Amino acid sequence: MANKRDYYEVLGVEKTAAKDEIDKAYRKKAKQYHPDVSKEENAEEKFKEVQEAYETLSDQNKRAAYDQYGHAGNPFGQGGSSGFGGGFEGFSGFGGFGDIFSDLFGGGRQQRQEAYNGPQRGSDIEKYMTIDFMEAALGTKKTVKVEVEEDCPDCKGTGAKSKDDIKTCSHCQGKGYVNVDQRTILGTMRSQQTCSVCGGTGKEIKNKCTTCGGIGRVKVSKTVEVNIPAGIDNNMTLRVAGYGNGGIKGGPHGDLLITFRVRPHKVFERREDDIYLNVPISFTEAALGTTKDVPTIYGEVSLKIPAGIEPGTQLRMREKGVASVRSKRKGDQFVIVEVKAPKKLSPKEKKLYEELAELEQKENDSMWTKFKNLFK
Repeated sequence: MANKRDYYEVLGVEKTAAKDEIDKAYRKKAKQYHPDVSKEENAEEKFKEVQEAYETLSDQNKRAAYDQYGHAGNPFGQGGSSGFGGGFEGFSGFGGFGDIFSDLFGGGRQQRQEAYNGPQRGSDIEKYMTIDFMEAALGTKKTVKVEVEEDCPDCKGTGAKSKDDIKTCSHCQGKGYVNVDQRTILGTMRSQQTCSVCGGTGKEIKNKCTTCGGIGRVKVSKTVEVNIPAGIDNNMTLRVAGYGNGGIKGGPHGDLLITFRVRPHKVFERREDDIYLNVPISFTEAALGTTKDVPTIYGEVSLKIPAGIEPGTQLRMREKGVASVRSKRKGDQFVIVEVKAPKKLSPKEKKLYEELAELEQKENDSMWTKFKNLFK
């Protein structure tokens, strides 16, 4: 008992793992170490170890006892296996082992196989779309063309030229699956696999439909107008219901999933739902203050810039950002002030700046002295 590994460690899960996490981890480990498929060293022993861990952790009462007492409280702690029979049926009392092994080694219960013959939802279609910054920020409409698969309109998805050309599959006798026996360390296990002759339909076709060539499916081009909501951003995905592939045997259509790529704007920068914008002003505007008509995604808005503002200062324009796709609440726009020095001065401007420099000289000398004193 002292040499036994922790069951959570064996399955590679945390002690807080939910039941579905434990089931998933078990499937992965059991497939990895199953003696019939694994080439790893000591695969048989590891396989037994994984089984033992799952037997305890998949049962609520056994798991609670193990969490409290460790291996001492585990009824399987002394010898691994619980002594169940060697066939597939022997797993019926241990937390769905039959289902798990059926999934691992190609099986499926009869009701699962019979589902192949009933209506099935069509698969989804995924597309990428690139849109402009303003289209993403404010919302827009786009026309999208998709090519979908649907049941053939002539044979209604049967693949046969007429009803008389459909007969029961001779290989599976119409069940859609066949039983397969597999040898394992626990004995012979019986699983069910899709019939290779009829593909799970239970039917064979004598004369195929000329429209679909016996496949039962055809490709159809469709056009859909997509309403793109305001606030969509890079890598967001929009679901358009009912524009995926058609269902099988009367099943519903899948959906169209559109993932977006947004082109950057030459001026606006988006950070989540906020927008950042650099606005240039002159020395005199920075010193005296001014009012500017600032661009936003909704149009120009007047912004008061206070006197004596420092370069790089951010001014908030509330609710001038992008509306959230989920909450519809608008972000803000942040204006970053850039004070621009004039590159060319007229004689009159130069004279005025020189007069201003003389007036500022005393204050500038004082500030420079204080700055240099910081390094002494």
